Amino acid sequence: MTDLDKNQSSKREKTMLISLLLSAPGPIVTGIPAITSLSATQIADFLRRTAELVALFVSWWIYRKLQRGITSDNAYRTRMEQRANLVVTGAMICSGIAMLIVGVTRLFVYKANGNVIMGLIIAVLGLLTNTWFWLRYTRMTRELFDPVIDGQQKLYRAKACVDLGVVAALTSVAVAPNYPATQYIDSSGCIIVACYLLYNGVEIIRKNRTKEGSVCEDLSELN
Repeated sequence: MTDLDKNQSSKREKTMLISLLLSAPGPIVTGIPAITSLSATQIADFLRRTAELVALFVSWWIYRKLQRGITSDNAYRTRMEQRANLVVTGAMICSGIAMLIVGVTRLFVYKANGNVIMGLIIAVLGLLTNTWFWLRYTRMTRELFDPVIDGQQKLYRAKACVDLGVVAALTSVAVAPNYPATQYIDSSGCIIVACYLLYNGVEIIRKNRTKEGSVCEDLSELN
């Protein structure tokens, strides 16, 4: 690895660490308001931020391990990169399922007191931060492709889109918690976000399987 590659890898690792540290308070600051508020979107937001935090930590740890490892075994690197993407995919799917369950439940049982200001503030800040990281990881992927960084780019794209949906839903709850349409806006926002997460998770799995199939075909041709 050249000095330029080492410098670039170091910057990428620092970016991943910064994103991890910035995301760390998310489950706490969204979890506390979620306990006092019955908003479906806010509860689901807490669940998905927790899953995403786990995915960010695992991805950062694997990337750090690969860049500082002494082994040059391509098979080992591929396995580790696949594990990182698998965790990211798992976070998307688990978050999607949790949000879907809560959203559907709230269509029939709903009571929101409008106490979602803290969650709304966090969602707005999350939207701005996650959009910035999404654009940054996209630029990194275009400069030099790396499977782990590409996984982060997809995760932050999903995070930004989710935050946009959360901001819209929580704004409706904060402005008019007792308005009849608010129940459906809150629940629908949750369900739409859930479907988006599930779609992205399944799409990543499909693409990974396609890549694995191509690699197996190439190896068969060589043999």
